[in-house]
Amino acid sequence: MQKMIKEIQLLFGKKYGYSAGLIVQAPGRVNLIGEHTDYNDGFVLPCAINYNTLIASRPRTDYQVNMIAADFDGKDSFELNKPITQSENSWANYVRGVFKYIQEIHPDFTGVDLVIHGNVPLGAGLSSSAALEVSVATTLKTLYNLTIDPKELAKICQRAENQFVGMNCGIMDQFISTLGEKDHALLIDCRSLETKSIPIPSDLSVVIINSNVKHGLVDSEYNLRRQQCEEAANILNVQKLRDATIELLEQQKENMNDVVYRRARHIITENARTLEAATALSENNITRMAELMQESHHSMKDDFEITAPAVDALVDIVKAVLGDKGGVRMTGGGFGGCVVALAPTEMVDDIRQAVEKEYQAQTGLKESFYLCHATNGAGSVNQ
Repeated sequence: MQKMIKEIQLLFGKKYGYSAGLIVQAPGRVNLIGEHTDYNDGFVLPCAINYNTLIASRPRTDYQVNMIAADFDGKDSFELNKPITQSENSWANYVRGVFKYIQEIHPDFTGVDLVIHGNVPLGAGLSSSAALEVSVATTLKTLYNLTIDPKELAKICQRAENQFVGMNCGIMDQFISTLGEKDHALLIDCRSLETKSIPIPSDLSVVIINSNVKHGLVDSEYNLRRQQCEEAANILNVQKLRDATIELLEQQKENMNDVVYRRARHIITENARTLEAATALSENNITRMAELMQESHHSMKDDFEITAPAVDALVDIVKAVLGDKGGVRMTGGGFGGCVVALAPTEMVDDIRQAVEKEYQAQTGLKESFYLCHATNGAGSVNQ
């Protein structure tokens, strides 16, 4: 991160003619298990990762907001004393939305110059959008000493993505980017927002492999999956699928079509797997964790239908190396993106070699390989 800090300091000085007063970071995340359960009020088990979005900033007094996206030479600006509306720059709407909803609660901040720089892979399912939102909110909170507790900050960022950007995501991404803990995953109850820290055994590495099958969630079938889950909950007469059991689902099977049935089956079984996985990981029962991750992937493939052939191939390649010594599954919203493996550190090179040898030969695509560790959530960085 030190290299990125130096780069953002230099760019800020070059673009604005004075030095930044504050630099904050917010991490991306990977979800170990619990996919599409968050908007069903269920359970997820993510960890923040050591890939971050940085924002350098200095306050202004003229209600002007200027922002520069270093990584693709983007610029945007707006005024805080006028209604905050959509930008033609899609990336800027994640920033504008956070400003809009913080301003509703804390209307007294007076403008800011920003430079944004990060290394969270875009469109890979590692939540670059949440890292951007949380870094913006953390910047405003810190610069202007605003009273916003971490959970409320995550909710504001989620609202920006839901209502301003138009991506109907759950709370997980913003929550883990805000509240992540070093060397731990976080079991999150997405209804109560209660959390439990789950230590990741020190001999395991978090391996993320991007299939480089591109996906855009706003334009994908994500919102359709959400509607199908809501339809199932209505048929089952429960508030959310988190409240349903497999027994109830089987009783009502004939009252729903096969697609809605399978969507509900994924969510109900995935919630159970996530709770069991938190226990298995905390007890260092990696054999069971591996089984649960495999079951999760099969459920995403067959019941929720959100994997892609290249992603399935990548999971199979990694699983053939790991056996029962570690787990692997697709992670993220689906339709492309990444797989995550929990692997003994001494097996990481074997995984890398197998993927390099087999993945492109099978799919015609070249993977990107990220060796990660669980890290802390958003905050200021030392300059």
